[in-house]
Amino acid sequence: MSLSLIAAIGKNNELGKGNDLIWHFREDMQFFKQTTMGAAVLMGRKTFESLPKALPGRRNLVVSRNPDYAAAGAEVFPSAEAALAAAGDEAVFVIGGASIYKELLELCDKLYLTEIDDTCDDAEVYFPVFDKTAYRRRVLAEYEVDGVRFAHVLYERS
Repeated sequence: MSLSLIAAIGKNNELGKGNDLIWHFREDMQFFKQTTMGAAVLMGRKTFESLPKALPGRRNLVVSRNPDYAAAGAEVFPSAEAALAAAGDEAVFVIGGASIYKELLELCDKLYLTEIDDTCDDAEVYFPVFDKTAYRRRVLAEYEVDGVRFAHVLYERS
């Protein structure tokens, strides 16, 4: 199995507020779609509920501790471990939220991060701090939209 992680983070590892992303850039949404298409996407319940619907063209794996939780267009599992076991040999992208990122970060060989050169003082959710020296960093693309610079960066475990 290939296990990767994808997220958009601010300068202070900000991820979200109000159960939504802080920044919405068309280029980032395209990168997310292109990178995850055809793979399984693993997420927590709150992340799934923040989406308009299950992500098309991808196997949606949702983790919820509620045994009665149902997610239209997705498969629900009691733990990330159970979701990964069900994925078998499929490529899996961890897409959030913060607790799922924290739980699975050390198992991921690749981190696709959109590093946004901006901050959000009232962010509610943060990406976990990780040891960047354990990875090779490669900038895939750089952008500036409405005065905000951001880059798609791939961290591969050394």
